[in-house]
Amino acid sequence: MRRFLASLAVTACLAAPAFAEPEVGDTAPLFQADGFLGGEAFHFDLGDALANGPVVMYFFPAAFTGGCNVEAAMFAESAAEFTAAGATLIGLTAGNTDRLSEFSEAHCASAFPVAAVDRETVSAYGVGLMMRPGWTSRTSYVLAADGTIAFKHSEMNPNEHVTLTLAALHDLAGTAEPAPAGE
Repeated sequence: MRRFLASLAVTACLAAPAFAEPEVGDTAPLFQADGFLGGEAFHFDLGDALANGPVVMYFFPAAFTGGCNVEAAMFAESAAEFTAAGATLIGLTAGNTDRLSEFSEAHCASAFPVAAVDRETVSAYGVGLMMRPGWTSRTSYVLAADGTIAFKHSEMNPNEHVTLTLAALHDLAGTAEPAPAGE
């Protein structure tokens, strides 16, 4: 039994991610990724994006899966609100990356880019999906212009990611959220 437990402990240590998942207050790891915006090739550089202001990035498991389709559509519907708040919005995944061009048009409505992240980025953000290797968890970040993580939400249910990131973005800017139309 001791041998088994010792072996299990060694295996657990070897399987641990190289980097701890960054938390609110940490500096976001910089990365670059290629993807698509409205079906056209797009290159994303986090450092360049931060030079223009805050960044809202959301990791999603894989293009053309139920929850990811819903989440992308929800972000697309609110893309103008992110822009109005001065933020760059981008979706990131390691799953079904061969279909990102089509996904950027079909579910992102050409409103914001989506990009494929590599293993190093997945590891740096701790967003690997253990039950589905090669896919990413559903985790959203709001980054201040200085690269500090201002907000993080990790939840496989896609329904609150847009609402929570918009609220965090407004908190970061010290502005009130605009009232819904008709109020």
